[in-house]
Amino acid sequence: MRSSSLLLLLFLTFLVGVCEVQGASDFRICAFNLHHFGDSKSKKSNVMHTLTRIIARCDVCLLQEVRDTQGKAVPLLLSRLNRYDAQHDYKAVASERLGRSSSYQEQYVFVYRTDTATLTGQYQYPDDRPGDVDAFSREPFVVRFKAPKTDIKEFVLIPQHTTPTNTTKELDALYDVLEQVKTMWKTQNVMLLGDFNADCGYLAKKNRKKVRLITGKSLYWLIPEKTDTTVRLSTSCTYDRIVVHGERFARAIVPLSASPFNFQLEYRLTEEQALEVSDHYPVEVLLKDNAYNVSFNAATSMSLYLFLLSHFFF
Repeated sequence: MRSSSLLLLLFLTFLVGVCEVQGASDFRICAFNLHHFGDSKSKKSNVMHTLTRIIARCDVCLLQEVRDTQGKAVPLLLSRLNRYDAQHDYKAVASERLGRSSSYQEQYVFVYRTDTATLTGQYQYPDDRPGDVDAFSREPFVVRFKAPKTDIKEFVLIPQHTTPTNTTKELDALYDVLEQVKTMWKTQNVMLLGDFNADCGYLAKKNRKKVRLITGKSLYWLIPEKTDTTVRLSTSCTYDRIVVHGERFARAIVPLSASPFNFQLEYRLTEEQALEVSDHYPVEVLLKDNAYNVSFNAATSMSLYLFLLSHFFF
């Protein structure tokens, strides 16, 4: 009786340890519209501190609306990240400056932890395609990562910040980008993410049937409809989205992990303070780590053990 109880205690300790490893090691992908991030915002210490805390939660984080014309804001952000979170090494890869107007251009920037993700490819989608010249205001800057500790191992990210007045056309054109990337890199593991402006007045319900990214097969929209991804109390729109392609990738997602991160609530900011950071919440999703399956197997083994224990020892 005493030995069986001791064995149970040891097994429970092991199971708790495994579950803690699972929770600590899930791989987080984020997308964050920084709302005009450049020299001016980078000089605000309180804003940079909040940005650092937000981005340091992510293994890979897509930044949008980066307007770093002097090339100083992103390096400063990286420097702060590496000081704030010394357990990881952060690097960034950025697109060229994108936009139809020379007076307003943005960059896509991916910030990533080099110890959990390895950049293995990058591709700037061209500003024209057969039959439809200049489909995007800001063409996708596609990247590929290896993440050996995740269940998926390797994946491609396609970012997009759509122009509000052209949302339907740009979202539909993303389907062509997806198909090209799948062929070019011979992969099915593709995630599309960013500020799609995919709600409220920018994507009318009657237009959704025209968007192949919505009607196409094997595409999973992870952020639930009617989820507010905006900071302002006066708005409630699901602008920011995460979409995965293929059942393999969908199975590699931690169930129900896709959501906005309400940094205003988390860091106890006023609406005014939060809006200094951005008018969007970041959206995020967790990829299963190898330990996720170990934890599941441990739980199954535990059930079997308790069954045997109750029948043979008590």
